[in-house]
Amino acid sequence: EVTPFDFQPLGRVIFEAGALARLGEVVRGLGGRRVLLVTDPGLEHAGHPRRAEASIRAAGLEVFTFDGVKENPTEREVAAGVVFAKGHAIDAIVAVGGGSSMDCAKGINFLLTNGGRMADYKGFGKATKPMLPSVGVPTTSGTGSEAQCYALITDEKTHLKMACGDKKAAFRVAILDPEVTLSQPRTVSAVTGIDAVAHAIESLVCLKRNAFSQMCSLNAWRHLEPNFERVMSNPEDRSARGAMLLGAHFAGMAIESAMLGVCHSCANPLTAHYGITHGVAIGVMLPHVIRFNAGDSAANELYSQFAPTAEALAGRVLHMLAAAGLPISLKECAVSDTILPLLA
Repeated sequence: EVTPFDFQPLGRVIFEAGALARLGEVVRGLGGRRVLLVTDPGLEHAGHPRRAEASIRAAGLEVFTFDGVKENPTEREVAAGVVFAKGHAIDAIVAVGGGSSMDCAKGINFLLTNGGRMADYKGFGKATKPMLPSVGVPTTSGTGSEAQCYALITDEKTHLKMACGDKKAAFRVAILDPEVTLSQPRTVSAVTGIDAVAHAIESLVCLKRNAFSQMCSLNAWRHLEPNFERVMSNPEDRSARGAMLLGAHFAGMAIESAMLGVCHSCANPLTAHYGITHGVAIGVMLPHVIRFNAGDSAANELYSQFAPTAEALAGRVLHMLAAAGLPISLKECAVSDTILPLLA
């Protein structure tokens, strides 16, 4: 029996090596004239923000770059971006970077157009006014944020991540350029890749799963599973890089149509309390969550699309973690067992 679902495609997706060069024409097509470029300072050495600026200017548009994005952006970075954007009378937004840059760009869009603070938009569909057209250019193969309408912004006081979603906040266009991901340091490829793998596995068995999300989960896994280790052993492998970027995008589409699971809800407090990188926390939890979920017969049956048994799937993930040199226990991450009740 097919579960009922209500799927609304988000926007245009361009997948092509070198597609970053098309950014300017894409933004101009959305009616943008004064463009806010949201990026993170760590990308400066790779030259992506400069190439993005050049493409935007070549299309006859003005561009103003805000690079005050940190990992797990908080309300403070969003507020700083809003002040910057207001000072330049922005009419379009471009995000070039990982999930943090894309989340921050969406957050800026919320507050710039609808006012208030991020906490006002926690949940879904709370923005009442139109939002600015935006374009997302992911430089990592991980979060799939370019395929989602949610901004994950950390509350500075509680350290909890607020999920603020609205269809208007979604990027009108996502530009997937595998060449942009070649510059990722090995550690970034590892933690973002494992995050994408978790998105495929978790969305597959999530209770909100449906025919469309499962198609995306399955396609994501088919792209990610054979290519993760290829990228780890040969970072210059363009075909593997392209497959990882596309797989991460499909996994993001699966999240947008379904949701995630307990692996992500366990990872968030580990990041909040210990500052453990999101993908590292995800990797530690994922094999255990697969085994836990296998107690549900429907989930167990779904896992068989990814591996012969749930145990084999957990083993496959452990193999990936080993290939990436990532930790596989909370002890390795210096998490004390006395804090477990608090984390739970």
